[in-house]
Amino acid sequence: MQSSIQVGVNGDAVWVKVEGKGNFLNSGNLKEFAREMVRRGYREFVVDLEHCVMMDSTFMGTMAGVALRLKELGHGHLHIVHCGQRSRELLTGLGLDQIFQIHANGSSAPPCEVLPSPAATEPTVQKQQQAQQMLDAHEALCEAAPENILRFKDVLDYLKQDLQHEPTAQ
Repeated sequence: MQSSIQVGVNGDAVWVKVEGKGNFLNSGNLKEFAREMVRRGYREFVVDLEHCVMMDSTFMGTMAGVALRLKELGHGHLHIVHCGQRSRELLTGLGLDQIFQIHANGSSAPPCEVLPSPAATEPTVQKQQQAQQMLDAHEALCEAAPENILRFKDVLDYLKQDLQHEPTAQ
């Protein structure tokens, strides 16, 4: 199954539809899109998981980062709609139900467009960007729920070491 992130705007809400997998491969696009929409003044985000078959910790951490940014700004929410039992277990297992509003149902998403795939960059730069995005996402998981620090300590240590040993692009 081809995975994609589809996005759209309906009134003052930004919609994100996850088709297939929400993982480290498409987390960077989601992060950049959300950052730009927050910059434009949007504060309500709706993530539709109806067709999401799985999420990894990087993807969930990216969503946590968006929710924490909205909290930092003092208003706004991240809503999860059409959240199945498995996705709910993953999110609540990481304590993200404390910062997300999770709904089993919800209204249908407006017409959405697919976020473009990441542009091909030099492999070293791409690997470093991906490692940094993964580190940011896991740090957001730990900020969202401090009990995640023990759960992701090894991942955080590994990513930090990996970033220190990567040659930086000129």
